[in-house]
Amino acid sequence: MRLFIVRATILLFILFFLFPANGQSMEDISVSANNAVLIEETSGRILFEKQAHERKPVASITKVMTAIIAIEQGDLKEKVKASNNAIHTEGSSIYLQKNEKMSLEDLLYGLMLRSGNDAAVAIAEHIGGSEEGFAFLMNEKAKYLGMTNTNFKNPHGLDEDGHYSSAYDIAILMRYAIGNETFKKISGTEDYLSDNRTYKWRNKNKLLTQYYEHCTGGKTGYTKKAGRTLVTTASDKKLSLIAVTLNGPDDWNDHTALFEYGFNEHKLVKLESEGKRTFVSEETFLTGLIKEDILYPLRKDELTELRKKAFIKHLSSESAPSDSKMGTIIYYINDENILEVPVYYTASNKESFWEQILHAFNNIIRFDSDG
Repeated sequence: MRLFIVRATILLFILFFLFPANGQSMEDISVSANNAVLIEETSGRILFEKQAHERKPVASITKVMTAIIAIEQGDLKEKVKASNNAIHTEGSSIYLQKNEKMSLEDLLYGLMLRSGNDAAVAIAEHIGGSEEGFAFLMNEKAKYLGMTNTNFKNPHGLDEDGHYSSAYDIAILMRYAIGNETFKKISGTEDYLSDNRTYKWRNKNKLLTQYYEHCTGGKTGYTKKAGRTLVTTASDKKLSLIAVTLNGPDDWNDHTALFEYGFNEHKLVKLESEGKRTFVSEETFLTGLIKEDILYPLRKDELTELRKKAFIKHLSSESAPSDSKMGTIIYYINDENILEVPVYYTASNKESFWEQILHAFNNIIRFDSDG
């Protein structure tokens, strides 16, 4: 009997290492937050979601919008005077004094690192003329970015009727904002010393400063109505991710779990390379142009299910307008359309026989892992 148990144990041990358990799936992830989303930065693909499109109060992660508008429309070195309205704004503060003049740049650090509501109002009045005028700019930007479940009433995120967003909309916003190098720098700064202060501001984002080595930035938030809200970014050099949680009592661990799932289960794959492609349409070789590398995050199990199909218009080289859209390459996983890649006409569809052969050969190599 003992010999049987020993042999069975050894067999199980061997099977465990030869055939390891499958990785985590989206269904395996559990977060404390009422609403959550994880997206990949390059593609914007949703890797995890939980009631991600529900309209909710979002507290101070509102300030991501305040910051990016100020950066894009303001002069960072310009001095901003703190009004009576600004210094008496309730909640978290950088303790501006009435008529104190601080550079817009310093106010942005106070806004993002210390979540200063007084800084938010000072910025809003400086850029938009008033809080109401700035809120108009915020909502116009939200429409431009496709934030369909968002409406802003103020620049700081304090609870107010009609002020709401969704986890997914905040992720869209953060993806846009970190494309700006100034915002990215501010968001990822741990400590900052203003010219107007004798002490440094410490970033409230503890995922950045203490808890998670791959965190690169973010913004915290809290009100009684919204609960704890958090948007953070993280990168492991191969993949860059954005996580958002709303009403998440254990948000630091929520974000860590989401990022670990994203990094461990996904790989950024190069589906198409920038350059020319040869297509056959009505027994004719046509040369199309893909304008940039197309990268997309995939789980290992999805690679075997990935398929693509090209839909190309047939026009003669004389009638084909240069640089206009020639067609689309559509990628599918289990018959679901996941990605559409535009293909453009080149200056000329006429190529030599050997150029056609070369491009046709390149098309055979379908998927190339990026790193």
